[in-house]
Amino acid sequence: MRNTTALAAIGAGVAILAVIGGTVLWSAMRGDAEAFASCRQGNVAGGMGEIGGPFELVSESGETVSSAEVFEEPGLLYFGYTFCPDVCPLDNARNAAAADLLAEGGHDGVRPVFISVDPERDTPEVMAEFTDAMHPDMLGLTGSAEQVKAAADAYRVYYRVPETEEEHYLVDHTTFTYLVLPEHGAVDFFRRDTSPEEMAERVACFLEDA
Repeated sequence: MRNTTALAAIGAGVAILAVIGGTVLWSAMRGDAEAFASCRQGNVAGGMGEIGGPFELVSESGETVSSAEVFEEPGLLYFGYTFCPDVCPLDNARNAAAADLLAEGGHDGVRPVFISVDPERDTPEVMAEFTDAMHPDMLGLTGSAEQVKAAADAYRVYYRVPETEEEHYLVDHTTFTYLVLPEHGAVDFFRRDTSPEEMAERVACFLEDA
């Protein structure tokens, strides 16, 4: 009888802690949502809290880096590939321009981040050449097929590398850019038709409210 009572008490205690823990987590998520409500112009199914997560990739300098290291500062995250004929260069150039506008407005340290979904061709050396041409602070990330898939899955990024022996092939992929903040994770996303000026304005809003 004593054991049953003790187990019931322990179970009740665990349930209370679970409720408290869930309440704290929900409150933190609600706090982020409310703090950034005036900055966000759209949302995704399930909310931005469903986007993002830890990953481990290889930087353009050949070093293995974690997502925590990548986003020690705010980042504009884009998934694509360097052999992309038009979309990826334009989107990355837009992100680079937004980062420059933010710096001019007093928000230094927002880094464009480019993750390749075509790691077979996008070696660290290829990524470095691409990002150096785009922006001095842009960080290029690649890795194994498994590492890239894990990062893409975390951000709900669709991509498909065709099974072919041809050298010049195209890769289908989604084209959102995500704003990722330290301690907050992914807080917003931008479509292709977002201008550098609009992106910079919205990012500045998040930085000021963070």
